[in-house]
Amino acid sequence: MAERKQSQETIEMMKEKYGQVEMTTEQMDRMKSRMEKARQDKRVQKKKRMLRRINAAAAAVAAFILLPNLSGDVAYAMGRIPVLGKLVEVVTFRDYQYESERHKADIQVPELVADDALSSDTDHTGDAQVQENIKKTTEEINAEIQKISDQIVTEFEENKKDEEGYQDVMIKHEVINTTQDYFTLKLICFQASGSGAEWDYYYTIDLNTGERLELKNLFKDGADYITPISENIKEQMRQQMKEDDMMCYWVDEDIEEMNFKSITDDTSFYINAQNHIVIAFDEYEVAPGYMGCVEFEIPDAVIADIRK
Repeated sequence: MAERKQSQETIEMMKEKYGQVEMTTEQMDRMKSRMEKARQDKRVQKKKRMLRRINAAAAAVAAFILLPNLSGDVAYAMGRIPVLGKLVEVVTFRDYQYESERHKADIQVPELVADDALSSDTDHTGDAQVQENIKKTTEEINAEIQKISDQIVTEFEENKKDEEGYQDVMIKHEVINTTQDYFTLKLICFQASGSGAEWDYYYTIDLNTGERLELKNLFKDGADYITPISENIKEQMRQQMKEDDMMCYWVDEDIEEMNFKSITDDTSFYINAQNHIVIAFDEYEVAPGYMGCVEFEIPDAVIADIRK
């Protein structure tokens, strides 16, 4: 027992050492350059998304003006098409703001709302069942989110009593992907008190069933998806470190216990716009703190034979 405890303490010390790694001036310049490029890319993408939305809105207006006037059958058919993004909506459930010289909180708690877009007529019992499942799923997700946010707010309020301490907390959310098949909400949590840490939660709803999507649901029954995905992630880690000396992952380390070995059924994931599986890790989970939260997009070829 003592040896195990000592080994664990050694691992934690090594991780802390990695988290406090010092960068050279050249490395810092390269990081700043990448950060600036990322900000520029984000602004460009934002403009592109805005233009796409404007064009899509114009096309939708034209369609709704022209098509229903062509025939009654077309108008009825349009009424039966599920409206993208209307099955699940996101609203702000709680907005908690606080700022003083030592303490700052920016907490916006989202809530998922199941829309009544699907019919509950007896002729469309399948639609009604999906809508019922979505309502149940959103209620479960909302309960989880509220529990997480309540705990963070409670800790923040308690730490405020420390007149010598500093803290900065944040909860934000982002709709990662909304397609005909999936809806994914990302909950972003950040806490800082001396040092900071970010961790994220991903909530994906299968809009075809109304149920919460698990990683195993994406693969054929009995298929081993954990091994090929884990090995591909290790390959990506090694390749990134080979191409950029600022990249650092806990793989192939001398202390075996530190190394990333495998994902699990509970590892965070989401489906991106290209229908690719993206595996997500929190800070310090597979890399030093300065790497932040990291993600790995899994190529289709890795899992083509076992994915549904």
